[in-house]
Parts: sequence; C-alpha cells; structure tokens
Amino acid sequence: MKKLLILILTLFMPISCLAYSDKIIPGGETLGIEVKSDGIMIIGFYEINGKYNKGNPSLKAGDYILKINDKPVSTIKELTNLIEQNVKNNEVIVTYRRNNKEKTTTLPLIKDNNLYKTGLYVKDNITGIGTLTYIDPETNIYGALGHEIIENNTSSVVEIKSGNIFRNSITSIDKSTNGNAGSKNAKFYYNTKYGNIIKNTSYGIYGNYTSNLPNKELLDVANSNEVKIGKATIYTVLDGENVKEYPISITAINETRNIKNITFLLEDSELVEKAGGIVQGMSGSPIIQNDKIVGAVTHVIVDNPLTGYGIFITTMLEEGEK
Repeated sequence: MKKLLILILTLFMPISCLAYSDKIIPGGETLGIEVKSDGIMIIGFYEINGKYNKGNPSLKAGDYILKINDKPVSTIKELTNLIEQNVKNNEVIVTYRRNNKEKTTTLPLIKDNNLYKTGLYVKDNITGIGTLTYIDPETNIYGALGHEIIENNTSSVVEIKSGNIFRNSITSIDKSTNGNAGSKNAKFYYNTKYGNIIKNTSYGIYGNYTSNLPNKELLDVANSNEVKIGKATIYTVLDGENVKEYPISITAINETRNIKNITFLLEDSELVEKAGGIVQGMSGSPIIQNDKIVGAVTHVIVDNPLTGYGIFITTMLEEGEK
C-alpha cells in the first residue's frame, strides 16, 4: 500500500516546463524604440515670471497626470486643451498616479500673455535606440535591451501604455571615454515597424515581432550553468544596419546579481577604435559562447568603458514568456 501511495504522488507531482524555445533567432540589429507613457509624466518644473510654480507641493517629478477636472488625458495636446477649457479661479483639479496609487490635488495656474501656464515640464512619449537580443521563432516574442527604459530627467522607469520597435540605421558614434559613456546616433524609419512593445521591465522590453522573421540560423539557448569564463562574442551594429560579431572575454559570472550576471571585457580593436568601448545603444546586444546564445549586454562600467555587464539569456526568455 505504501508503494502504491508513493507512485500516485509521483504521477501527480507538478512538472516544471519552459515555455520558450530551446533554439532562438539571435539579434544584434539596432532598433528604434518609441513608447507612449501610461499617463503624462511630470519630468520637472520651470520658471514663470522669475519664479517656479510650486504652489502645490503635492506634485513631483515622476508623477503621471491622468485627468484634468475628472476628464481623462493621454497626450500633451489634450492636457493643454483641457486646462484652457476648465480653468476656474486660476486653478484646475488634477488626478495623478504615483507608485500605482491615484491621487487628486489642485494645481494653481499662472496667466502669462493670455495663456495659462502650469510650470510643469511634461512628456507623453519617449524615443530612443537599443539592440534586439532575440526572437523566439515559435511564439514571435522578442526581447531587447536587457534592462528597463528609464526617463533621463527623473531616473524613473517609464510606465508604458503602448509602443513600437522600428527600423533605424546608425549614422555615427560618439565614443566612450573613461568617465563618460558614448552613444550611437541613428536615422529613424518610423514607418518600418518590426513589432509592438507590451512590457517594460527590469529585464528588458518585450512584445510581439510582427514583421517577417529575419532569415538567420537559429542558436541554441545556454543555461546559466553553461556560461564559462573565457572567450565569447557579441553581435552589434557600428555602422548602418550591418550586424557584426566582435570578440570579448567573459571575466566573471555571478548568478545572484539581478541583471549583471556576466562581466566581460571587449577585445576587438575595430570596436574599440570606432566606439571607444561599450556605448549607449548597445544594450541588448546578444552574447554568444560555444555557438550558443548565453546573454545580452546591459551596462557599461563608466570608469572603464572596455568592461561591461550582461544578463543571462534564460532570465530574458523567462521574462518574455510571463
């Protein structure tokens, strides 16, 4: 009877299975990225008539404006129109979100040259560049960046409503130097969309790749315990849309870190000559070792731009499938 009981428990024990494919399409292409924020983000304050409009200390940089006098707003144009239409006693009622909680407050306005001014710097979308890490050919889910999209002025994670990835072409590179991270400069082709953006997480951006899949050889996915100290490569673009493979050395592996699992050193003279090291826009560049995709570039060490960090590919794949 005891043996029978053990057998039944074994049969009904849940089995963990991975939803992502064990072979994926490696990226390396530089992407144009455009996201619309979920609400209108306050990114700062400006002076009117020589002073800041801080008559209401409730609002802070990083808050998202959702409504004006209980009427929803999602663009800066809507915000401006609703303020003009709903001013009473030189103020409007603002509904805003902070830390996933909605709050309401009164915003005093200042009239200047017959226009009502809020004293707030705001954004309703963010555009930038990053690198495609992978596409899962079974699900058409892609992952890119290896870290979240952050609004530079507030250093806060952008809460997205919608977004797209699209074609772009690298026109030049501002080189990295010790103490300063360089960046890729690009021409944007907004009308050539590759996919949507559904999630902006600490492990990257994810969505559905809706264009034709690239005609590339699939690569095996490496588990974290297969990543070894030693020779590897990264796929990235330094000019135009030409993805090239560049040698690196993996110098350390840390499974306990969040998105800095892999420490690596650039070893390619062409990449160092053109870019000075790792630059902004390389985030998401896939890391390849022993013909397997093992991770993606996430960060540069600013004081030594030849050195950077990467995230395990399995972490990105698991996040993409959630």
